[in-house]
Amino acid sequence: MTALKVNAMPKTSLFDLDGKIAFVSGASRGIGEAIAHLLAQQGAHVIVSSRKLEGCQQVADAIVAAGGQATAIACHIGELDQIQKTFAAIGEQFGRLDILVNNAATNPQFCNVLDTDPGAFQKTVDVNIRGYFFMSVEAGKLMREHGGGSIINVASINGVSPGAFQGIYSMTKAAVINMTKVFANECAAFGIRCNALLPGLTDTRFAAALVKNQAILDVALQQIPLKRVADPKEMAGAVLYLASDASSYTTGIALNVDGGYLA
Repeated sequence: MTALKVNAMPKTSLFDLDGKIAFVSGASRGIGEAIAHLLAQQGAHVIVSSRKLEGCQQVADAIVAAGGQATAIACHIGELDQIQKTFAAIGEQFGRLDILVNNAATNPQFCNVLDTDPGAFQKTVDVNIRGYFFMSVEAGKLMREHGGGSIINVASINGVSPGAFQGIYSMTKAAVINMTKVFANECAAFGIRCNALLPGLTDTRFAAALVKNQAILDVALQQIPLKRVADPKEMAGAVLYLASDASSYTTGIALNVDGGYLA
């Protein structure tokens, strides 16, 4: 009996990022590192950024060793002058920017809201709101000059359902979700899309106070239908969708990747 000859269907190019320039903040570890690796794997030249150059360089070197393209640039997004200098350098070195992933964030205090330290409050607002805003502004200016791009803000499920003893952090993440809609509305005319990722409980150093405390973790898992903590790599796939042509008609959304928590 002669076997049927089936022509192989071509693979989709929807997720290809060949030739794209991507900037990922907070990329020296955790979710940001996973995002940087996946975007590079799909063909993007990834600018790996965080406050300290050493950690960025390690991630960039690992990407290059795996056959990808990456550059390390230190930038503290809580400092406006650093943001401006960083994007001036990006414009000079690369001439454009196609993808911005606002991932760097801070949550310096875990306490009852009545015990909030004013310094911790200001730091959280400066990084999580002001930092995301002006990173998006500077990236958006570069994108506007070259026909568009994609901005992805890593928010949190806490922006929808506030986390216990994480009052200020939760408030800033709610602001990020609304900020995403502002940029989506006002920048669509320039070909710029803006979307938010809302991670659930993820096994990172950032979330160690929750993940490494068994009593807190047990309570949290009762509220997660999938009954487990996420791996940082499980956030990267959602960012790839939002960064690529696969989401070309998607803007202004808040995408939950939370194991069903908000459901």
